[in-house]
Amino acid sequence: MSETNSAFHTIEVSDPRYECNGLRHITIKSPALKHRGDITLFVPDEAADTPDIPIVILMHGVYGSHWAWALKGGAHVTTQNLIRAGKIPPMALAMPSDGLWGDGSGYLNHINGPDFEKWIVEDVPTAAREVIESATKNSPLFIAGLSMGGMGTLRLGAKHGDIFRAASGLSSATHLDQIIELAQEDWTKVEFNQDEASVEATILRHKDNLPALRFDCGTEDFLIEPNRTLHTALEQANIPHTYEEFPGEHTWPYWEQHLADTLIFFAEKI
Repeated sequence: MSETNSAFHTIEVSDPRYECNGLRHITIKSPALKHRGDITLFVPDEAADTPDIPIVILMHGVYGSHWAWALKGGAHVTTQNLIRAGKIPPMALAMPSDGLWGDGSGYLNHINGPDFEKWIVEDVPTAAREVIESATKNSPLFIAGLSMGGMGTLRLGAKHGDIFRAASGLSSATHLDQIIELAQEDWTKVEFNQDEASVEATILRHKDNLPALRFDCGTEDFLIEPNRTLHTALEQANIPHTYEEFPGEHTWPYWEQHLADTLIFFAEKI
């Protein structure tokens, strides 16, 4: 149904009677996608008493969707536990699908097709502010993600330093080629800006207006060497960033455990 004063033609919001664990689900008609898009929100218990509550956009990897971070990684549980322990202030999570193109959209603008970048940068924050009562245009905005979502995080964070206060990638792909290897789709038929394929190149292009940057990777992860290479390149370019390595593979147990490091990093930027 259409909602009065909404930025979207249609927005559907889950009924509070059936929501649980602070999770809320919304579907909007996205101008960027040119079709409907889904977002899972986490609104902590403390949200009502937190004006301008910070919003963390949390992005999934290939094969995933909007529910993955919550129902495979327990992101809402981690966030609520950190809030209750006083390690972070109250934060809301906005966990969107990537737009559900093929095995993964890369969070890129597919020229003459859906703009998966604009979906994340414009539509998702707008929808979150509409649905979360204490979220406003003054809410600090952060971005994080794993694997393909990590690549999207570092690339979109670098491009939009005026929007995001900080960006943090977990087990990030650092070049689109790493995503293409995992996907079934023929990317040679996809038109996109080739300059957007490399995280390193994107960060360097926007080095004068970067948010706070952080990324980590497991020492047994198949993406560990690309992450080390990115870290070295940023050091050589004198670009401030935080890079960490922990034991672990490219798996949900790693991301579930180390999401806390990302949220604490964001808390330090509020």
